[in-house]
Amino acid sequence: MKKDIPQHKVQDLAIAIVPGDEDENLWNTYIINLKDEPIKSVLINSRGYGEVEGEEIKTTVLRHYFEEIGPLQIKIIEPIQTKLFGITNEYWVSFKYDGYMYDKKYVFVKGSISEFNFTLIPFINKKGVMIR
Repeated sequence: MKKDIPQHKVQDLAIAIVPGDEDENLWNTYIINLKDEPIKSVLINSRGYGEVEGEEIKTTVLRHYFEEIGPLQIKIIEPIQTKLFGITNEYWVSFKYDGYMYDKKYVFVKGSISEFNFTLIPFINKKGVMIR
């Protein structure tokens, strides 16, 4: 029965978007494992969608795979252009931890990637936008 299927909630994992060092129009997206143990078979689907000036916009779905992300470790997922901050940017993460598969969508809604929402990103020690 459905009640017999364990419902595990994703905890201690974050996606962060941080301004790049070299090009102000190109920022970096990171996955941050805040657990004290590694996560394995990490698959991340990223996509953008929304409306700009009345025109429907959809980006290509990109897939990223990491065999393992160690405890308290950060990995760069991909660069993101600042012109995409005007649409919704979604990162769907699935991974294996403690014998179970987990998944969670991290959604940066239109306009949320801005200095107004900056916080200090752990392990990078830079300011950016982060969702836990």
